[in-house]
Amino acid sequence: MLLRLTQALDRAREWFVAAMSGPQTLAFLPAATLAAFWLGGEPALVGLAVAVPLLWLLFGGVETTAKARLARSAATGIVPTDQFLPKVDTTLADAPSSGKSSALFVLEMDHFTDLTDRYEPAAIDKVLKAVGDRMLATSRDIDTISRIGDSRFGLCLGLVQHLDLESCIQLSGRLQAAIEEPIAIDGTSAYVSASIGFCLLSRAPGKDAQDWLNAALAAMNEAQRRGPSTVRAYSPELQSRLKYRADLRDEVSSALEQGYIQPWFQPQISTNTGKVTGFEALARWIHPDRGAISPAEFLPSIEAAGLLERLAEVMMYHSFTALKAWDSAGLHVPQVGVNFSGSELSNPRLVDKVRWELDRFDLTPDRLTVEILETVVTNSTDDTITRNIKALTDLGCHIDLDDFGTGNASIASIRRFGVGRIKIDRSFVMKADRDPEQQRMISAVLTMAERLGVETLAEGVETVGEHALLAQLGCDHVQGFGIARPMPFEKTLDWVRAHEAKLQEAPVIPGRRIN
Repeated sequence: MLLRLTQALDRAREWFVAAMSGPQTLAFLPAATLAAFWLGGEPALVGLAVAVPLLWLLFGGVETTAKARLARSAATGIVPTDQFLPKVDTTLADAPSSGKSSALFVLEMDHFTDLTDRYEPAAIDKVLKAVGDRMLATSRDIDTISRIGDSRFGLCLGLVQHLDLESCIQLSGRLQAAIEEPIAIDGTSAYVSASIGFCLLSRAPGKDAQDWLNAALAAMNEAQRRGPSTVRAYSPELQSRLKYRADLRDEVSSALEQGYIQPWFQPQISTNTGKVTGFEALARWIHPDRGAISPAEFLPSIEAAGLLERLAEVMMYHSFTALKAWDSAGLHVPQVGVNFSGSELSNPRLVDKVRWELDRFDLTPDRLTVEILETVVTNSTDDTITRNIKALTDLGCHIDLDDFGTGNASIASIRRFGVGRIKIDRSFVMKADRDPEQQRMISAVLTMAERLGVETLAEGVETVGEHALLAQLGCDHVQGFGIARPMPFEKTLDWVRAHEAKLQEAPVIPGRRIN
């Protein structure tokens, strides 16, 4: 008898929880509320409002719902990779006749390589399972989820009546919020984030599942370019940008060999004498059809093509050619700065290559300034980079630490790499003549440099006020649009002559080092 009563209570509880958890609740609750008020007035309405939540908790509604969700995960789960595209194809085929819409999402974990370096494979599997389970918990039964890469998941929404851009952005935010909750691993917590790209079915560029997936992947790649935890939607404009970048990647190798990518030169002048103390060589691509292409657009293509070393060779060759031409024209240009990336500095034969080029042009090493980003110095764990920089210093080349203030380089690093000059990043220089906080930061950098016996150059000087302030504070050199914009070699000859004529024996400030 007791057993039957228990079974009856279990069935009643299951019925109640199922009734309150299903879509029928949307119709049941308003009707029950209206009936209670009609029959018993406000007391009945209050009683119903209290009774329903209590019954829900009493019958274990929260626990039962959680179990049901876990059961759904076990039943549906993450579909195998080879079944994902067929399911996407089914969604595509059913959409026109149903009049409904869908969207395809691609989610990729940020900094996954860092995770694999930090944790054992078993722990990584646990993280990936947690990410998949959380995606399942955030989605619906009719949605399809699959792991389509090492740290990449695909999500195809089941067909819905109304779906727009805002809804997809909100869903992306919910997915990211769920994934970013800490994941317990071996007594510690792992924190992960994800970038998401999606494509609405109405914007899919092709007619098959692969085209739709490629569009979502393109949006996800664009999101990753913008930084971690970013969301991007596919659009025809994005496709145009992707095609443009692909075209650049295809053309960049021939552009280097055919001479379309060459240095433009930006002058650096002394704040003490006003004389030219050097030029920085900056890569510029003058495309025969597209015209001038921004370095921000083509330098990633050069890096992706593995041509950074070839770019450095081209820049060095044309810079040394320019030095010889300035010498032949009777113009005093002490040095030219060429940027070297981490990959170039990792080449064991770099010093031999530089020495050979200097001998080829009959130039002394002090005519070359090797510009190294502060981030390269800060993040360097490669002994080859350290040896190369030290060897270049011993050879007699100048070493400039570029973009100082952006990479947290230590004083020890400046000493370790034999840096002769630090280039103060333009973010410190901008509006320095009007911002006391900027002035204090610049003063601190200049004081440190003076104590270390290192010269200073301020980048991005755009106004007379900034130039005057930097000279007053004791910065040795300045460079920026306020002095001159980067220019092709042919224009440097006239510019230097005009600049020297304008100086007309500029007075030297007493007590300052002459450069």
